[in-house]
Amino acid sequence: MVHIQPFAVEQWMDKYESQAKFNLAETCSASISIEELISLSGQKDVVPLDLSRKLDYGAIRGSEKLRKNIAALYATEGSPSLGPKNVLVTPGAIMANFLVLYSLVTSGDHVICVYPTYPQLYTLPKTFGASVSCWKYRAKKGSRLDINDLKDLIKDDTKLIILNNPNNPTGATMSCSLLEEVVDLAKAHNITVLSDEVYRPLFHSSKSGEESSPSILSLGYAKTISTGSLSKAYSLAGIRVGWIASNDSAIIEDCFRARDYTTISVSHLDDQIATFALSPEVAPRILDRNLKLASTNVNILAKTVEELDGFLSWKKPTAGTTAFIKLCIKDERSEDAKKWEIVLPSQEKAVDDVKFCKSLVEQTGVMICPGSRCFGEEKRFRGYVRIGYACETEVLKQGLEMLKNFVRENGYWK
Repeated sequence: MVHIQPFAVEQWMDKYESQAKFNLAETCSASISIEELISLSGQKDVVPLDLSRKLDYGAIRGSEKLRKNIAALYATEGSPSLGPKNVLVTPGAIMANFLVLYSLVTSGDHVICVYPTYPQLYTLPKTFGASVSCWKYRAKKGSRLDINDLKDLIKDDTKLIILNNPNNPTGATMSCSLLEEVVDLAKAHNITVLSDEVYRPLFHSSKSGEESSPSILSLGYAKTISTGSLSKAYSLAGIRVGWIASNDSAIIEDCFRARDYTTISVSHLDDQIATFALSPEVAPRILDRNLKLASTNVNILAKTVEELDGFLSWKKPTAGTTAFIKLCIKDERSEDAKKWEIVLPSQEKAVDDVKFCKSLVEQTGVMICPGSRCFGEEKRFRGYVRIGYACETEVLKQGLEMLKNFVRENGYWK
């Protein structure tokens, strides 16, 4: 029997989400109703559902119109050849990732995955019998990925390189030049590249003149795959629609064959709403709303980090909806006392992030995710927490006020 490792971040969400008053663990842009979707569209009299249609399975691969709309998202980024045949619709990006990994990874393969990231991306390859090497973000290099680290990880049996861009939990992005270097390496070694792009295109804090971060599909390599969904950037997690897109139609067919054993099709009610939301007239309006929301809210979060400077530290996110924040208590001994230590200890003491997050939600109703449990398998990222900041602005403001009061009242910061 295959042993599947517990999915810690999803279990944490399941355990505390229903009791949280201020859910700052949520990673979706603030969700919208169908009424709000219609209002955002600017088409007051439109009905995005055909209520006369019989409730059969619907189009197995996803409707032609929906797949065309998804393909158009990539066409604007330099992939004009992408069409409906290059897209497979799935129940969310989590199923898209599962199908790609199930279809491509076998026992004995070697997989390289960015780290930290959404744990599904490195846990499933291990479950399928592959060995996994982590391409780590380096704090000493400004929380960036180093292409030389990737070169050192490649082996003769490396089958797949897995990216997450923009990244969850850090909110970091990969520059165009770095992505081009990844593709060049993959081409040279005949390695497929999977990029989980579920947070595209929420690039809300890019600096003027900063290099763009294109989709992996736009870089001219056939053996690339992008997964995405309507949950994060489009505020429609409740309709459970995601996709796999690739320039290589053979990859799409492999995933389609595997899909026969899982979900068969997406509900065509969901398909209809997704088609409307991703239409050329509506999708830009949703993105405009969510880019403004994320930009506003990340700056509110930045003020909290600044207020609690010395306890909170971070690399401010440039995209997406999540921030990975370090909690630490400074060593308050005098400089004279430190000077006479033979072995100088760290001047910072990491906070027990799991205990902190449990106490926070139980005492205040503010929910965030502990880094060591949700992203570090209890071994790494002690003292880190993930905060989702793209909820309703008022929820974020109230939740952060409660967080600041909790920190002060419990002696973490004075």
